Amino acid sequence: MHFHRCSPPAKVSASHLLANRMTYIPTMAEGSSEAVAACFRWLGMQAQVTPPSDERTRELGGRFVNGDECYPALVTLGDLMRAAKQPGFDPRRSAFLMPTADGPCRFGQYAPFLRKVLRGAGLGEVIVISPTDRNGYADLGEISGAFMRMMWRALVCNDYLQKALHHTRPYELHSGTTDAAFRESLQDLCATIESCCGNPPCQLQALVRCVQRGRERFRQVPAQCGKELPLIGVVGEIFCRLNAFANENLVRRLESLGAEAWVSDIKEWVDYATEAQFYELRRQGRRLSLAMLRARLRARVQQADAGRLSEPFAEDWVGYEEPDAPELLELAAPYLPADGVAGEMVLSMGKASYLAQHGADGVIDISPFTCMNGIVSEAIYPKLSRDLGGIPIRNFYFEGTETDVEGDLTIFLELVRSYRERKKYRRNYPVGFGSSLIAREA
Repeated sequence: MHFHRCSPPAKVSASHLLANRMTYIPTMAEGSSEAVAACFRWLGMQAQVTPPSDERTRELGGRFVNGDECYPALVTLGDLMRAAKQPGFDPRRSAFLMPTADGPCRFGQYAPFLRKVLRGAGLGEVIVISPTDRNGYADLGEISGAFMRMMWRALVCNDYLQKALHHTRPYELHSGTTDAAFRESLQDLCATIESCCGNPPCQLQALVRCVQRGRERFRQVPAQCGKELPLIGVVGEIFCRLNAFANENLVRRLESLGAEAWVSDIKEWVDYATEAQFYELRRQGRRLSLAMLRARLRARVQQADAGRLSEPFAEDWVGYEEPDAPELLELAAPYLPADGVAGEMVLSMGKASYLAQHGADGVIDISPFTCMNGIVSEAIYPKLSRDLGGIPIRNFYFEGTETDVEGDLTIFLELVRSYRERKKYRRNYPVGFGSSLIAREA
């Protein structure tokens, strides 16, 4: 048994940029923003998630866009502007979190666009925090190291809780019990993060215990697990596929029509970004550089953390194992080689191939309207489908206008059921899956 000396986390100094400001965090995946807010509070800062998205989100966001921006920009901007209109909002004591990235995606322009909108709306005193791996997360100052490691762990934990949610909810006997288990587990996660000490091994132990408690909550949901429900992989642009408001609750609609969803998570993107960094350093001739050593060490630590946090669910996820980034890039290479293209299109192609070869019954790609990643992927999916036995693959695009999502899903699931009768790749089910009734008690 190993004992770790507990120490309080290093609280942010009084002179820090965010010390006396409320940081508002827009929602992406359910639970992820709440977990990130808890990481801020763990270090002594104020943070909260923007109000739940609704029609007011689209109305406010739409006032500041001209049509060239993608739908996630409108949604995040609308949510942040809703926060700015709440009673008591003080621009001088507020900050908006808007991460950024390099590459061809319009996401890299969100932060400067947000600053421009805020100035035009008379809210120029609001600070926009835009962390990126390119500047070593310097925007976060002296707490960047502690914050980034805790945030990684928090996001991974939420990914696993989300996976358990999608794995359980289609089979629940009483509507709402799985959602209740998720909400309780998320509250537990946020409370655990905020109460963690400053010692990384001690933090990890506390989070593993938290994930274990979450696993027991999901196991206690009365559920009848039958093999008749088709398994649908969900890939695509990261915001739209994970934000239920942006994709019009597509996963819940799938479940209501008698299917189970396997949704690509946040961790997948972070792992891919790490591989992309390795590639770029090799391209620059820095294979043996200090930068490469730091990147390799960071990747090793992150993977060790993720592996440890996944252990409580090991038995539950037999047949649902997530591929690592190198495997996804290898699977995508015949269609979109990673040294020639970048972005979610590579991940979507690799994950669609992986899902098909692991017995999924169909794949849905979710993207914003006009998204380059979705358009390129859609052009190549027919070849991938033919190569892998004809698995149905359907692109869904969203821009906030009214669409017949349920009707399109109904047609898609007819194709899925036809494919199930002739597919050549078999699923691997967890032990006990398909028995008459699994109460899933410890």
